[in-house]
Amino acid sequence: MHIGFDAKRYFHNNTGLGNYSRTLVNGLARLYPQNQYTLFNPKPANNYTVPQGMPLSEAQPQNWLYKSLPSFWRSRGIVDDLKKARVDIYHGLSHELPVGIASSGVQSVVTVHDLIFERYPKQYGAYEVYMHRKKIRYACAHANHVIAISKQTAADLHNLYGVPEEKISVCYQSCDPVFARRHSEIKKELILEAYGLPSQFLLYVGSLIERKNLLGILQGMHEAGEALHLPLVVVGAGKAYRKKVNAYMDNKGLGKNVFFLADNPEVPATFNIRRTENLSALYQAATALVYPSYFEGFGIPVLEALWSRIPVITANTSCLPEAGGAGALYIDPASTAEMAAALVRIQDDAEMRQALVNKGWQHAQNFSLEKCCASVMEVYEQLLA
Repeated sequence: MHIGFDAKRYFHNNTGLGNYSRTLVNGLARLYPQNQYTLFNPKPANNYTVPQGMPLSEAQPQNWLYKSLPSFWRSRGIVDDLKKARVDIYHGLSHELPVGIASSGVQSVVTVHDLIFERYPKQYGAYEVYMHRKKIRYACAHANHVIAISKQTAADLHNLYGVPEEKISVCYQSCDPVFARRHSEIKKELILEAYGLPSQFLLYVGSLIERKNLLGILQGMHEAGEALHLPLVVVGAGKAYRKKVNAYMDNKGLGKNVFFLADNPEVPATFNIRRTENLSALYQAATALVYPSYFEGFGIPVLEALWSRIPVITANTSCLPEAGGAGALYIDPASTAEMAAALVRIQDDAEMRQALVNKGWQHAQNFSLEKCCASVMEVYEQLLA
């Protein structure tokens, strides 16, 4: 079987879609080495390269037109290259498929991560919403099969876009295996020292946008008052929402209790938190992850926390109970009182924390790399059966 991938995010994105692409593709190549895998990359990359020793190869546009217009190659011109390479299945890893794929003779699969822009359009530009909608509708209409990364996304595809249920498979995503590996105490201490962090803290990982609800954590911290002793460490960046967060912190005097790692640009590259091994060490050093997002397609930080063996506070909405299972403490993300109570409880109740860790570790096994890759491989095999 020869499988081709839309590898734009694999090579050029260092956050969610990139992590999904690299984890899945590298996992498939390692676990199913009898197949051939080609990464179709629209332009040269500096950040990521193809791992050695696996049946993976990279393909880029060859003629001057497509080299000059890599987006055009990715959206249209790539189809001829797929046929020339004798690709059996082409997998669009991030919502998109090229025009003409349906009549090419190449089977196609598309992964849709979420339809959040349909629920929260004001958090996107009008043109961005239009393009997301156009690309995803096209991909779902022309793909031979659609992969949704959660039951929530599968339901949204069916209910909002009318994609037939039998055309959709839920294939959960995994996270980088490094999160499950135990870091030494020295490694964790070095990360904390590099960023000037205390030895005990709560952790937030995510973009600083309205939907992810960092402000809800801060409101809970303020309401908890002196009963809460743990500071909050924030991994993530943002602009407009960060101003709103800063204004609230200034008004409530919370500044000394919140650490924004994005404000530490001078940290040596060895300890850069964008490196997965450093981020996973930070997770393992935390008392708990706090992730009260109003809506997610999956909520990968929750899974990263479970693999890291730390408890989670998260929202009881969208797919987050799918991701957290019995390893999380659930709250109404709009309730400041529930947030405050959960923060104090996770801080004070060591027995509960350990119970959540144990249950979370068991739940995380449902999202092992082996299971996630097997579910995707089953989709491929059924298409070629």
